[in-house]
Amino acid sequence: MAFSGITSSLLPAMPSHPAHIRSARLVLSPFRCDDAAEVFPCITPTLARFMEWEPSPSPAAFAAVWHDWLPAMEHGSDFVFTIRRADDGLFIGLGGLHHADTPAPEPGIWIREDCHGHGYGLEAVTAIVEWARANLTLSHLVYPVAEQNWASRRIAEALGGEVVGRSSSPKYERVIYRIPARH
Repeated sequence: MAFSGITSSLLPAMPSHPAHIRSARLVLSPFRCDDAAEVFPCITPTLARFMEWEPSPSPAAFAAVWHDWLPAMEHGSDFVFTIRRADDGLFIGLGGLHHADTPAPEPGIWIREDCHGHGYGLEAVTAIVEWARANLTLSHLVYPVAEQNWASRRIAEALGGEVVGRSSSPKYERVIYRIPARH
């Protein structure tokens, strides 16, 4: 997949935090409180079947979740990105870089169901990984995926990931990919 150049601008108070990451079709911006109203209705039970978490039952319950993201983002340990199409600003999902303050951060993604099948997941995760490679000190990246989540497994493999382990979660069996620090 060709990118028109992944760029990031930096927030003055957080030198390692990207204000925006851009790819050919997407803009990834740090999650803000204002994004919650668009995010909540897209988190469906079928979307979450391959996630370690369950959808929040209400906007108030979701607020308790995203309120925990903000201090982690401020401290640089986790980043949560709102993913939008660059051409029209449509919200299409969330991406993340968890454990960003370690040598082996963990990218993550979910794309709203009506936007599946367009390559947005690969494009967004690639943009996050490329930003991490350019701005963080990495030994590698870790990408745990539900064993049956073939779309996410293809993302890890497209980034040079190799299965290095397996584990169980309450919802599913997962494979753990190791993605190289350099591609």
